Amino acid sequence: MSTGQNQAPDRQRVVIVGAGFAGLAAAKELGGSPFEVTVVDRHNYHLFQPLLYQVATAGLSPADIASPIRSILRKQKNIRVVLANVSGIDIGRKAVIAEDRYIPYDILVLATGAQHAYFGHEEWSAHAPGLKRVDDATYLRRRILVAFEKAENELNETKRRALLTFVVVGGGPTGVEMAGAIAELARKALAADFRHIDPRSARVILVQAAARLLPSFPVVLSERAFQALQRLGVEVQLGRPVTECDAQGVRLGDVHVQAATIVWAAGVMASPAGRWLNAETDGAGRVKVGTDLSVPEHPDIFVIGDTACCLGANTKPLPGVAPVAKQQGEFLARLLKARAKGRDIGGFRYRDFGMMATIGRKSAVAQLGRLRLHGIPAWLLWSAAHIYYLIGFRNRIAVTLNWMWNYLTFQRGTRLITGLSGSRMEDMDTPPAMESTARTVSARGT
Repeated sequence: MSTGQNQAPDRQRVVIVGAGFAGLAAAKELGGSPFEVTVVDRHNYHLFQPLLYQVATAGLSPADIASPIRSILRKQKNIRVVLANVSGIDIGRKAVIAEDRYIPYDILVLATGAQHAYFGHEEWSAHAPGLKRVDDATYLRRRILVAFEKAENELNETKRRALLTFVVVGGGPTGVEMAGAIAELARKALAADFRHIDPRSARVILVQAAARLLPSFPVVLSERAFQALQRLGVEVQLGRPVTECDAQGVRLGDVHVQAATIVWAAGVMASPAGRWLNAETDGAGRVKVGTDLSVPEHPDIFVIGDTACCLGANTKPLPGVAPVAKQQGEFLARLLKARAKGRDIGGFRYRDFGMMATIGRKSAVAQLGRLRLHGIPAWLLWSAAHIYYLIGFRNRIAVTLNWMWNYLTFQRGTRLITGLSGSRMEDMDTPPAMESTARTVSARGT
């Protein structure tokens, strides 16, 4: 393997693995610093994951929520970008193993994000894809739209009902938003497009193993979300864990629900970074880090974002959400710059600005400290916040215009069925390519 480029002896080499929210925030903050920075990612773009569900439900195109990493960092002359899969860390050699090369580091930052968790039932992934990547979103969009097309031509009533049944597993923000978006797609955008079926008759089921939706939100906002989903026609099944999942549908206890489309939004687990480092991890595979986000016994290795188990002020692990990741990335960059000057800035402290989730058109819930909002005010706040945090002026304009069009016309502008070979609709049953068998390659961060 090659050893990468030689660096000036007076410039420390910082290697950041993953250009999600955490990795990109760290890289941008290190721009113009005295460090030689290398950003490694298996994709050439940064993805705004909170809006992936809108790509999956034909509201936005992938280009609206993704930006090329090189373009974002083009003005930072001390940063280079490497497109490669990372399969491990050679701690003794102080190098990142990226395909056919070793990338040496003085300081290593792992921001490799998270992947879907099926709670010991990995075989379910073939029937219930999750939503973490652009490929996941475009595959789900194809699967959802093809289900309506196949139902239009299906003569068997039982099969037609299964095609028009959509099950979303998981009642967190992603599950709530996905269920609401599918219901709106069926009842508004597609309502007048078919001749033999009524898309409004589609059955959207949201399954939650816990006793209420959005468990991390206050009870009153969970109730508001439940009511908003019911108004959209979503069937909410609470306290009903999935016990079986196959090509025919899902089993909830003793009840089998026939469904052609299942979306998994029930849980995540960290990337393999813990195994790479042979470090202590929590139950979700997140690496336990110190207050400065470094790995115990490895002061030159830092883990941030969804890959890190970092305790908050209440001594509980911080949630795996974008604001945590961004703040950790920015903090770590400031810490490294301060230490280069012989100073220290203490440990990481998360500033919680609140939580938000949208439930379709003109409806959302939000908690900002003691302030709790729902309905249109929360929806406007949710929309403004997501547009603000998008990377790039073009993306902000594109998303704003798309949302205005969707709001005024009840239409979805990206209802394209792509990826079918030879126009065979049976291809909807083929999920996107899985990660490597051992799931050792993961350089997409949060």
